[in-house]
Amino acid sequence: MATSSELFERAKKSIPGGVNSPVRAFRGVGGTPVFIDHGEGAYLVDVQGKRYIDYVLSWGPLLLGHAHPEVVEAVRKAAGRGFSFGAPTPGEIELAERVRALYKLDLVRFVNSGTEATMSALRLARGATGRDAIVKFSGCYHGHADSLLSEAGSGVATLGIPGCPGVTAATAKDTLTLAFNDTKGFHALMDEHGAKVAAVIVEPVAGNMGVVPPAPGFLEALRERCTKHGAVLIFDEVMTGFRVAHGGAQALYKIDPDLTCLGKVIGGGFPVGAYGGKASLMDRIAPSGPVYQAGTLSGNPIAMAAGLATLEVAGRPGTYEALERRAKALGDGLAAGCKAAGVPAQVQRVGTMMTLFFNAEPVTSYADAKKSDAALFGRYFHAMLDRGVYLAPSAFEAGFTSIVHDDAIVAQTLEAHKAALAAVAR
Repeated sequence: MATSSELFERAKKSIPGGVNSPVRAFRGVGGTPVFIDHGEGAYLVDVQGKRYIDYVLSWGPLLLGHAHPEVVEAVRKAAGRGFSFGAPTPGEIELAERVRALYKLDLVRFVNSGTEATMSALRLARGATGRDAIVKFSGCYHGHADSLLSEAGSGVATLGIPGCPGVTAATAKDTLTLAFNDTKGFHALMDEHGAKVAAVIVEPVAGNMGVVPPAPGFLEALRERCTKHGAVLIFDEVMTGFRVAHGGAQALYKIDPDLTCLGKVIGGGFPVGAYGGKASLMDRIAPSGPVYQAGTLSGNPIAMAAGLATLEVAGRPGTYEALERRAKALGDGLAAGCKAAGVPAQVQRVGTMMTLFFNAEPVTSYADAKKSDAALFGRYFHAMLDRGVYLAPSAFEAGFTSIVHDDAIVAQTLEAHKAALAAVAR
């Protein structure tokens, strides 16, 4: 079998940068990306047979770990009936009903990605309000739609891209950007521009600049001012949905947005996204209303089956209690290891999302996140990789745990963490 280095060189001859999503290229940490052969439970196995404890979990979707038997069986049965029909199926209704019940959505529309979900929600907000401007927050990433790339997190932050060629000035001028957690600045912005703001979109727990929780009162301010000015509040829960709590960040923080965007976990590892909310808004989407959005593969029956099986397992009694306990043990252990090694660090966690920032102070915004020692993170990343632990290859991303990251795996990870810090110090 070819090595990862050999495969990467081959890939670069056919694929831009050798990867199909930029952060996979390891530009944020250096070195050659690991090419994966398969996943099993809490582990990835590379093309040369080396096993890694996986804390990327396909960037969040795999709440049950890799190839969970019940999801595999659901997918097998669905595939045996056909891959795609371009027509409605019962599975779409079943998954919609389950998502609606947990997220207080009157109606929900399935799409194929988180990017499609957020861009469709924004189009709906503009169509409903007749306004053009949107408000987003620095370091939050809502997909690669033109109007959402301003000061975005995720791969944009990892690669240090200040702007994106191809995004027109006319598009950019309609995006108003503020610092995450800047409640005072948000009040001032809405005082000045509220009458022209169609929507405020936010990751209620930021995950794409690393995990940054909302400051007390921040989400409440967004809700209050959107209501006052007639703007649509959109929670991008593509990452946080089913991750920070069973009912997402809106259940955790008890805030009701007007529209919610979901993805990742609801597809169980298959490409899927969704947006939904109040009927007064969602009834404006075609064919019920004039705001057009469509997708040939939306509601794909295999993705619906995988999502249903995932949510069925996740919803069993005790699942989230176990997830929280083990995630807390991991986060506490990482923080204790850094303290014992004398390494300034912050471990920030909400539910099963967490980030280790090599930063002396808590991270509350994108500006804080950028003060973290990215070079140190790169050395630490490779030291952990050498010890069989696969982390996100960027200092500005969240890590994730699953139901199969048990106590023994957490303990093994913390031993690797201790050794990696010692190696980095040397």
